[in-house]
Amino acid sequence: MTAVVPSAADLSSRRRTAAFVVICFVELLVVLDNTVVNVALPDISEELRAGFTGLQWVVDAYILTFCGLLLAFGNLTDRIGRRRMLLIGVTGLAATSVIGAVADSLPQLITSRALMGVFAAAALPATLAVVIDLFREPAQRAVAIGTWASVAGIAIAVGPVSGGYVVEHFSWHAVFWLNVPIALAAVAGIVVAVPESRAPVAGPVDVPGVVLSFAGITALVYSVIEAPTHGWWTAHTLGGAALGTVLLVLFVRRQLTTAAPILDVRLFRLPPFAMPALAISVAYFSLFGYVFLTTQYFQGVRGYSALEFGVATIPFALALAVSAPLATSVAQRVGTMPVVVAGLLLVSIGMVLAGQVDVDSSYVGLLLPTMVVLAVGIAVIQGPATESIMSAVPMDEAGAGSAVNDTTRELGGTLGVAVLGSITASYYNATVRPVVAEIPSSVLSDRDREYVDSSVLSVTQLQQQDLPSLLVPARDALVETMKRAAMDGAQTASHVAAAAVAVCAVVVAVGLPRSHRTTGVLRTGDTSEDA
Repeated sequence: MTAVVPSAADLSSRRRTAAFVVICFVELLVVLDNTVVNVALPDISEELRAGFTGLQWVVDAYILTFCGLLLAFGNLTDRIGRRRMLLIGVTGLAATSVIGAVADSLPQLITSRALMGVFAAAALPATLAVVIDLFREPAQRAVAIGTWASVAGIAIAVGPVSGGYVVEHFSWHAVFWLNVPIALAAVAGIVVAVPESRAPVAGPVDVPGVVLSFAGITALVYSVIEAPTHGWWTAHTLGGAALGTVLLVLFVRRQLTTAAPILDVRLFRLPPFAMPALAISVAYFSLFGYVFLTTQYFQGVRGYSALEFGVATIPFALALAVSAPLATSVAQRVGTMPVVVAGLLLVSIGMVLAGQVDVDSSYVGLLLPTMVVLAVGIAVIQGPATESIMSAVPMDEAGAGSAVNDTTRELGGTLGVAVLGSITASYYNATVRPVVAEIPSSVLSDRDREYVDSSVLSVTQLQQQDLPSLLVPARDALVETMKRAAMDGAQTASHVAAAAVAVCAVVVAVGLPRSHRTTGVLRTGDTSEDA
């Protein structure tokens, strides 16, 4: 038996706070699943005999289904109920994590990751939609959105810490087993604390729109993921990108003509919606690219363990957590545009600093300031930008608006890893491959040769080899070449990201009205229920 609650705003302050804590807990679980597996890849490679391509798909299978289904699930969230979708998503994550935890083959693990991406896409849009429903008063809503936005960035930063600890003390299977009790605790919290809400009027599900959005985004993301492997200008990459673009154009046409669209694409004509979405996408282009580059640096060039790397990045998470809620409140007073542009400029400066990092750079003198500046920049952008996006969306479409916010973030991040990783790889391969070709098999086996060609992360493995003393100088010279080549590529990639963010800052400064402020006023009614 359910009792109707006129508005989530009528909940007690304690109940609202409890519901918000549960929502942030669910968001943390979803985003951690996107990143934490990275530190387990070396152990997975050894146990399951997985090559570079197989490991890539352990990561990318999640991203592919996650990105492809966000828009569809965001729309369904508004229709069937946000708490119900949270329960489906979190329960599904627990079940599919078990499949990964007991996996004894690479195909089984990749299947698990793909299914986890499906249920993560179900849960994440519902989190922000519930936050919007819980907090109707502008000041409270600003702080809540800022905090919600910071949780995603924190999860990206603390993923290596938690994953590194689990892998070092248990096994890579534990990364997946850990999800089960956390997900069960989240389910209990959702049932007890989170009120149900949905759009009061919902038309039929736009099945063709669902299919077109999934197919178009999946084709585009797949092409970006595979571009570094096949080449950016090959028929494989360009053909996949063209197919994805055509499908998304058809999706837009469908949304403009159907009576019950998945997404009101006309919202992109509104600067308060389109400009913040662009800012988030470009910011996460830099963030995910930086995380990729800094992982290569700390674990490959500097030789940190997974746990040591995680500890080294803790200041990033702390700076982001402190800055995000404050930035959203400031944006309400001075306007969204100045705050978002300031954040973009900070990210650009942070990537310029990242471009100065060398093999022996000081942690306190350069690495720490780089992380702090970049984290504050990301925090300053994502809170106000997210609130601006959600303020432009009717309450009835909060799930769909949240899905747009999440999709732009994931697309930007995926593109950042692909583009910046490709730039780094091009420098690395051009320098290292000619050297590797001259190394005798007594120093470098054929298997190691392929690994060295592909990543600077192989440095640790090389240094642990037990070689005759006469061969050690050749090995050490190769290691030094690998480190220098990786840093040359990372420096160029960082400067490319800095330029992209600076250009975005100009576009947002011109395109978003200086006087625009988010009001927190909901544009339509909504229904809420309390179990």
